[in-house]
Amino acid sequence: MGYRIQTLNNISLKGLERLPRDRFEVASKLLDPHAILVRSADMHAMEIPVSVLAVGRAGAGTNNVPVAALSKRGVPVFNAPGANANAVKELVIASLFLAARNICFAWDFARGLSGDDPAIDAATEQGKKNFVGFELPGRTLGVIGLGAIGVEVANAAERLGMRVIGFDPQLTVQRAWQLSSSVEQAVSLDDLFARSQFVSVHVPLVESTRGLVNAVRLRSMPKDGVILNFSRAPIVDDAAVLAALDAGELHAYICDFPKSKLKDHPKVVTLPHLGASTGEAEENCAVMVADTLRDYLENGNIRHSVNFPDAALPRTAGAARIAIANSNVPNMVGQISTLLAGEGINIADLLNKSRGEFAYTLIDVEGVVAESLLERIRGIEGVLSARLL
Repeated sequence: MGYRIQTLNNISLKGLERLPRDRFEVASKLLDPHAILVRSADMHAMEIPVSVLAVGRAGAGTNNVPVAALSKRGVPVFNAPGANANAVKELVIASLFLAARNICFAWDFARGLSGDDPAIDAATEQGKKNFVGFELPGRTLGVIGLGAIGVEVANAAERLGMRVIGFDPQLTVQRAWQLSSSVEQAVSLDDLFARSQFVSVHVPLVESTRGLVNAVRLRSMPKDGVILNFSRAPIVDDAAVLAALDAGELHAYICDFPKSKLKDHPKVVTLPHLGASTGEAEENCAVMVADTLRDYLENGNIRHSVNFPDAALPRTAGAARIAIANSNVPNMVGQISTLLAGEGINIADLLNKSRGEFAYTLIDVEGVVAESLLERIRGIEGVLSARLL
C-alpha cells in the first residue's frame, strides 16, 4: 500500500528523503491524505479530512495543531522532542551574555553616535559607563523544565561556571542521567525564583504554565534579576515583567516573542522567534518526525506522540497486524480478543498501552482479518479507530 502525505509548510529535504517515493506520495496539495506534515501552519481552522491517520509536527510545540479534536478521532499527533534542543540552547546561552553585558543596549547606543571620529571617541568614553555589566561565574541560573532543552541549557550554564538550580516534577530517568550532577534541585517554583538571578523557562504552554512567571514570583527574585523566555510567550506575564523592570527590580527581559508593549522597552530584548531557526534544527526535526510518521503508517508503532502512549511492537513474521486507538476503559482488550476468537483467529503477539484517557493496542494475528471483522471492532464502544496493516 502507498501512503499520501500532505505538507502544510516547506519541510526540509533531509526529512522528505526518509519517505521513499515508491511508498509515499508527498505534496502540498493532495486529495484524501493519509497524514499531514506541518511546521508552523495553524491547523485549528482547517477541515482535516477523515482520511488522515496521523499528523507530524516538525518541531516540539503543537499549539498550532488541534490535538484534542484529533485525539477523539484516534489520530496520533507526533512531534520532534529534542531535535532542536541544541539550537535553542545556543540562543539561550547567547542571551545570558546579552543580558549580563548589556550588549544590545550598548550596540543601540553605538549605532546612534554621530560626528567625526574624535567626537565619536569622546562620546564613547562618556557613554560606556552606562553599560557596565557583570560576569556569569558564580551567578545562579534557575531552569524551569528539564526536558531535552532544559537539560542542555543547565549543563552548558554549569560549564560556564554558573550555579544552576533546576525544577521539574516530571523529570524522566533518561533526562536525569543526562543532567550534570552539580545541578541542584529546587523544592518548588517559589524556591527557584527566590534563589536565582537568572530564570529560564523550558516548559510547554498548558493551562498550568500560563502566567507561570508572575508578579509574586518576580518580587521574590534577587534584585537585578533576568528572565529568559524561549518557550512560549504566555508563560510569562508581560505586564508583571514590565512593572518589575520599570520599578528597577529586574535588570532585563529577553524573549523570542516581539509584542507591541515589549519591543521598544529599554530593558527588553525581543528576538523574532529564532529559537529553532537553524538549518541543522530544521533538518533534525524533519528527519525525526518523518521517521516516526513512517513507522506509524507502515507498522502502527507510536513514538514521540503528544496524545497517545509510546507503543512499539516488533512485527511477527507472517502475521497481520491490527492497530487500535481507543478510550482508556476496562475490558477493551477482552472485547477485541473475543471477537477475534469468534472468527478462529489466533493472537501471535499483543501490546496494550495507556496514557491518560486514551489507550492504544497492537495485535499481531494469524489468519485472515475480513473487513467485516474490522468494522465490528470499530463498533465496540470506546474504539476511536482501527486499521489493518
